[in-house]
Amino acid sequence: MKIAYSEIFAHQLPKNHRFPMLKYELIPEQLLYEGTISKHQFIIPNPVESNTLLLTHSKEYLNKLNFATISPKEMRKIGFPYSKTLIKREEIITQGTIDVSLSALQEGIGFNIAGGTHHAYADSGEGFCIYNDIACASNFLLKNNLVNKILVIDLDVHQGNGTAKIFSNNPNVFTFSVHGKNNYPLHKEQSDLDIGVADGINDYDYLEILNNTIPKLIKEIQPDFIFYQSGVDILNTDKLGKLNISLQGCLERDKLVLNQAYSNNIPITCVMGGGYSEDIKIIVEAHCNLYRYADYLYA
Repeated sequence: MKIAYSEIFAHQLPKNHRFPMLKYELIPEQLLYEGTISKHQFIIPNPVESNTLLLTHSKEYLNKLNFATISPKEMRKIGFPYSKTLIKREEIITQGTIDVSLSALQEGIGFNIAGGTHHAYADSGEGFCIYNDIACASNFLLKNNLVNKILVIDLDVHQGNGTAKIFSNNPNVFTFSVHGKNNYPLHKEQSDLDIGVADGINDYDYLEILNNTIPKLIKEIQPDFIFYQSGVDILNTDKLGKLNISLQGCLERDKLVLNQAYSNNIPITCVMGGGYSEDIKIIVEAHCNLYRYADYLYA
C-alpha cells in the first residue's frame, strides 16, 4: 500500500493551531518505528494542478486564494490565517489523495496521512478545510474514466457538508455520512444518506448502525471505488466529539469498513479527518490502528 506524506508546516502556524497538526508528523514516525510501514511506501506529492482543482472548485474561489484577495471574514470561516505556505500545503494534500487513489486502483488500498477536508465547498472553505480532497480525487477519477461509481464513507464525527453539497446532483458519487447530530456544522447539507447519532452513543449501538448499513449500501450501489474519511473525533476522549466510542470501538469501525472493501474487491482510499483528544498519544494510536489492520489485511 502507498501512503501520501509531506511536510505539514506545523511550525509555521500560530501556536493554537499546532497541536492538532502534530499527529501528521507523529503517525508516520510511530508506524515506521514499529515496522508497520517502510519508507519505500511513501509518495511525496507535488502541488495539485489548477486544472484538476477546477474540476471541483470555482475559478473565482481559486483566484481569491492564489492572489490573496480572499477576505478576512472568509479566512475566519476557514479557521487559519492566510499564507502562501498554507495554500501550498493544501495543494499538496489534495494531490496526495489523488496519487494514492491511483495507487489503490492497482494495489487495493491507499492512504493519505492528511486529507479528509470534507467541509470545503466548491466556492468556499470552512472548518479548517480549504480544498475538498475527496471531491477533487473523485472528480479526477471520474473525469479520466478510471471509475464509474464512487461511494464516500464519511465517519468523522462532523458531517461532510462540503462533500455532500458538491455531489448533490452527481449520480456517480454516493455520499454516506454518520455523524453527531448535535455537532458541527450547525446547518447540515443533504448527503445521499445521513445518519445523525445522539450524543453519548456507545460502541455497540454505533457499530450496529454501521453493520446494518454499509454492507447493504455496497450491495445496492455496487461502487467500484470507496473513499473513507476515518476521523477519530468519535472517541470518548475527544474534546469536540460528544460521543462515547472507545479506542477498541474505533478500531472495530475501521475493520468493518476495510473488510467490506477487501471482501468485495473494491479499491479504497483512506484519509485521516479529525481528532482532538487532549492526549496526542490517543489520537496517534487510533489513527495508527487503521494502518496496522490494513497492513494485516492486505499483506
